[in-house]
Amino acid sequence: MSNYFKANGANRPAIVLAAVMLAFAAAVAWFAYGTGSRSGYVLAVGLAIVAFLIPQAIMVADQWERAVVLRLGKLSAIRGPGLFAIVPFIDEVASWLDQRIQTTEINAEKALSKDTVPVNIDAVIFWQIHDPERAALEITNYRQAITQVAQTSLREMVGSSLLSTLLSERKQGDQLLREEIGRKTSEWGVAVLSVEIRDIGVPPGLQDAMSRQAQAERERLARVLLGQAEQEIAQKFVEAADIYARSPAALQLRAMNIIYETTKERGATILIPTAMVDAMNPGGAMGIVAAARPLPA
Repeated sequence: MSNYFKANGANRPAIVLAAVMLAFAAAVAWFAYGTGSRSGYVLAVGLAIVAFLIPQAIMVADQWERAVVLRLGKLSAIRGPGLFAIVPFIDEVASWLDQRIQTTEINAEKALSKDTVPVNIDAVIFWQIHDPERAALEITNYRQAITQVAQTSLREMVGSSLLSTLLSERKQGDQLLREEIGRKTSEWGVAVLSVEIRDIGVPPGLQDAMSRQAQAERERLARVLLGQAEQEIAQKFVEAADIYARSPAALQLRAMNIIYETTKERGATILIPTAMVDAMNPGGAMGIVAAARPLPA
C-alpha cells in the first residue's frame, strides 16, 4: 500500500487515471462479451493490468516534498516536486521528506549547572532538511536523532555554565546551542536555523534566596547612589562657599534673591537678623521687600 498512497494522502491523479482505465476496461469486456470476441477480452485484461500499475508508476510530490527513489535497493534519484514516474516492482519510493521549516521541543529536566544548581530548561529548535539524500540514507530516524542530540547538547551547556550566566546571557546560550546542534546534524543533511530557550526553572527555595539577594543588591545600590548624591551636593556647596568668599557682592546678591523669593507669597511674615540686613545694604533690601508687597486696593 505504500506505493499507492503517500504518507500525507492519496496519489489522487494516479488513482483517477486508474479508475478511468478500469471503467474503459469494463466497457471493453462488456463489448467483448456481447460480440464473443477473444481479442476484446485480451484488451480488457490488458487495460485492467495497466490500471493496476498506474498508481504504482505515477507519483505526485507536493511543492515542499522530495521523494527518495530506490531501484533494486540502490538510490536511483531524488524526485519532486510535481509529477514523476517510476518503474513498478523495480523502483520504490523509500521515503517522502518534508523540506519545510519544522520545530522540535526539548527539555533538560534536573540538569545540574556548573555551580551544582538543579534547573529545568525548555527550548525549541527550528530546523530544515537541506539534503534529502543524506537525511534518507545516512540515519534511520532523523527526527528522533535531532531530539536526542538537542537534549544532550542542552545538558552539556547547562553543566558548563553558571546559573547566573544562564539567566543573564540567554541569547548567547541560544547561539551556542544552535552552533553545537547544527554541527552534529549537518552530517545528516539537516540544518538548524535557530534555537530559542523558552524557560529556565529553578527550585522554589532557590528562587526565594535569589529574590532576597536581588532585593539586598538593589538596596545597596540605592544607598551608594544616595551617598554619591550627598557627596556631589557637598562638593557644590564647597565650591559655592569659595565663590562667595572671593566675591562678597555675589553673596549679597544671593541673600537678596532669597529674601525676594520668600516674600513673593502674600501674607508671609519674615524675620531678618539685623546683622544680615546691615550686611546686605538695607536700602536695597527694603526696596525689594516693598516691591514684593501687593498694592493697596
